[in-house]
Amino acid sequence: MSGLKGRNAIVLGASAEGGSGWAIAERLAGEGARVVVSARQREGLEKLADRIGGIAIVADAARLESVAALMKDAADRLGAIDIAINSAAVAPTGLIADAPDEAIRKALDVNYIGNVHFIRGAAAVMNDGGAIVLVSSSSANQPLLPMFPYACAKAAADCLVRYAALEYGPRGIRVNSILPGPIKTGMAAHIYAVPGAEERRAREIPLGRVALPEDIADAVMAFVHSPYLTGHNLPVSGGMHLTRPARRDDG
Repeated sequence: MSGLKGRNAIVLGASAEGGSGWAIAERLAGEGARVVVSARQREGLEKLADRIGGIAIVADAARLESVAALMKDAADRLGAIDIAINSAAVAPTGLIADAPDEAIRKALDVNYIGNVHFIRGAAAVMNDGGAIVLVSSSSANQPLLPMFPYACAKAAADCLVRYAALEYGPRGIRVNSILPGPIKTGMAAHIYAVPGAEERRAREIPLGRVALPEDIADAVMAFVHSPYLTGHNLPVSGGMHLTRPARRDDG
């Protein structure tokens, strides 16, 4: 496919093979975009960049100066950016009663403040009419103990999306987020290796299966290709957001 030929894209949080960021970068490149892939660790980035003919740039999503440098470097190499996707995240756990302040701050630094930096930096180097998509989490809307540090930071980022859509709308820049449910990624392989774990989780999902990274990439691309959608927080959970009550995560 060549639907994005001539477009320039950044994907932050793309170093884990078998992860959502990796699948998103592959999809963008497969449609003809020139892609910068970025993450905090170089390991994995070079492999992905070689695979898709992209550029690897190390950046820390929690540090303003690092994200700003990523955006400048990407624009210097490619020109103005058309598409910016942030899949970077950390997922510290804990209950309100006992979660360490350090875990709460870490979740906010990456999952909320990091997204402020990302949107601000991307918009500064972006063509009018561009697309920004954040990868959030269904736990932002559906409490899942003991995920409160992660989920509350993601909920703040979803609110940020709506404000950014208003602020950058006059430039034609669209800002949206997707809220995945359970995903069968490489990082989650140990969870679904437990006999019966995937089947139990799939029973909670109306479509009857756990998402694959490619499903997340499909949702991101829907926003990339939709010039009149902005300010949305889209559940990508196979319908689980319609049925699952708040609960403790017991696998």
